[in-house]
Amino acid sequence: MKFEVKYGPAYALGSIALDSGEEVQAVSGAMVSMSSGITIETGVQGGVMAGLRRSVFGGESFFINKFAAAQPGEVTMAPPLPGDVIAIELQGEELFVHSGAFLAATTDVQIDTKWGGAKTFFSREGLVLLKLSGNGTVLVSSFGAIEHRDLAAGESHRVDTGFIVGFEATVDYKVEKSGGWKTTLLGGEGLVVNLTGPGRVYLQTRSPEDFVQWLIPQLPTQTTTTN
Repeated sequence: MKFEVKYGPAYALGSIALDSGEEVQAVSGAMVSMSSGITIETGVQGGVMAGLRRSVFGGESFFINKFAAAQPGEVTMAPPLPGDVIAIELQGEELFVHSGAFLAATTDVQIDTKWGGAKTFFSREGLVLLKLSGNGTVLVSSFGAIEHRDLAAGESHRVDTGFIVGFEATVDYKVEKSGGWKTTLLGGEGLVVNLTGPGRVYLQTRSPEDFVQWLIPQLPTQTTTTN
């Protein structure tokens, strides 16, 4: 199986080349195209309870699509927002990603949710993060380009909550005010996540929430006329 990312970082497309007998799983709606020798089957990875946790708490689809190759072929995947896609290799590690970042993975990668605790209560990422674990390749998407930072043990980095794609499980995280209460409430920065290494952190260069807040006032409003 071979993963390739094309056309990034603005409008990235994930291409997965499958040999006969190989399979890959992806979130519902991620497929752009597939070869004629590949079949698709929809199911619930990890059972009904795992699907419910992903859907209700993690903000992901209840169902996972599995693509199986009866002969060599290709499947292409794309996220709903314009941005980047990267392939991350897992070798027994755990990776936490925010809702909407997971795109596809080899079938030996487990997809579940993890309770984030009270420290994420005020975060736009929510109380539950999607947890990816096992041995395999994961495709993760973003809004905008993806930047990664490797934090040494004890090294901290503060990030606006809307710009986080994910981070390795070895990274500790805590939601904090961006500054004093005046800065937090009036400065436009709101809350930030304090990430402490060791481990790798993945960031996106645009925030979907900020884009929506900018877009809504630009939309035309419906007016009514009277005769």
